[in-house]
Amino acid sequence: MKVIVGLGNPGKEYDKTLHNMGYMSVDEFASSHGFSFTKTKYNAKYAEGMVDGEKVILLKPITYMNLSGLCVAECVHKLKLDLKDLLVVYDDIDLPVGAVRIRKSGSAGTHNGMRHIISSLGTDTFARLRVGIGRDERRDLKDYVLSKMSAEHTKAFDDNKQKITSIIHAFIAFDGDVERIDVNNY
Repeated sequence: MKVIVGLGNPGKEYDKTLHNMGYMSVDEFASSHGFSFTKTKYNAKYAEGMVDGEKVILLKPITYMNLSGLCVAECVHKLKLDLKDLLVVYDDIDLPVGAVRIRKSGSAGTHNGMRHIISSLGTDTFARLRVGIGRDERRDLKDYVLSKMSAEHTKAFDDNKQKITSIIHAFIAFDGDVERIDVNNY
């Protein structure tokens, strides 16, 4: 079993904001694999299905970004999930717009949602897929990440959504072995 968590904020006012890049990425994966978010479980919108014979659970926390760890920790503990089977997808201001990176561990950087997940799990040793949104030094960080996607961000996401979906699929196919995934091949 694999659990893929897309970070974001619930509610129409946050649709198409930079901080909802994780939600949008997981939505794309769900759409391409016929998954539907039809119920709520683990403080998240929940979808499940099979991918290449592997059970896959998709989560979009409804706790708001800064409390994302409530969802992730509850799911991990209730399922007794091995952390190698967890992938968190989120926006990253420290990557240029359109860049995509996958890592098997690391700090939260400036991302409060990741900081809460790491604190809630008591470790930073789980896979994460970071989607670059760049930064705007002229704007307050909070205002920037909660702003609507610009034309540049929209084009970068549209250009990368198949790549992101393929990387998530590779995470499942390679049994969570992030080191086997070269994002440049997708």
